[in-house]
Amino acid sequence: MSDKTPVAVVTGASRGAGAGIAHALGSHGCTVYVTGRTETSGAATLPGTIQETAERVTAAGGQGIAVRVDHADDEQVKALFDRIAREQGRVDILVNNAAIIRDEMMGRTKFWEEPLNVIDTLNVGLRSSYVATVYAAPLMLPQGDGLVVFTSSSGGVHYAFGPAYGVPKAGTDKMAADMAVDFEDVGITAVSIWMGSLLTDRVRKIIASNPKKFGHILDTAETPELTGHVIWALYGDPDRLNVSGQTLIGAELAVKYGITDEDGRQPPSYRELFDVHPHQQQAHVIR
Repeated sequence: MSDKTPVAVVTGASRGAGAGIAHALGSHGCTVYVTGRTETSGAATLPGTIQETAERVTAAGGQGIAVRVDHADDEQVKALFDRIAREQGRVDILVNNAAIIRDEMMGRTKFWEEPLNVIDTLNVGLRSSYVATVYAAPLMLPQGDGLVVFTSSSGGVHYAFGPAYGVPKAGTDKMAADMAVDFEDVGITAVSIWMGSLLTDRVRKIIASNPKKFGHILDTAETPELTGHVIWALYGDPDRLNVSGQTLIGAELAVKYGITDEDGRQPPSYRELFDVHPHQQQAHVIR
């Protein structure tokens, strides 16, 4: 871990998980490049812009830098990391969080009843994480250090909303495992982190609309910031290479590092709640 101000990139950080992770990393003094497509309030169906997230990062004690990036466009991703190379010379933490989640895939429909574009999660979600890591890796290699995090969920090992949601999650976990093999000799850690149910602004509004019906969500849900604090603790762990390639449960990492969520809550893990746990990656390597 360098004595210099850590440079982080959080993709898909206009709102939701990415915004919370970026905010938390800012509270630990990081310079955070905040990427996403939304620059203007009202331009998307949900509130939140990259500028607003960057301002929250700076207000928390870091330096937030908003960069509009459509992660479906490889050239825009390359331009992002070219800019970071010029301005910072390195990347310490990459959080691959950008994903297209269409409302149609979140209902109780069968996959053939949904529009074909729900499977765009394979493009912005799975493929975009691969592309961002390809361009980030050369900015980690010179210092022989770095942390690549893929945000994921337990939907990779059980049915959740359908194949357009679950398949990219399973692929994300596998991507972290395979990239860790290539990173093994260069000091870079790659992990996938399962987040639990998230207390995003959208979910908070749902709870507030009917606390009696939805208030129970607060018993098990996590704030997006929790994952950011967990990532920071993992980055500072001198033994983090020992978990490279693994899919980790964020709630369990929070317990390990003594991190509590807002109001002192300790969200449970899916292993505890449902006996759901990550798949074990086998050690055999073919090159």
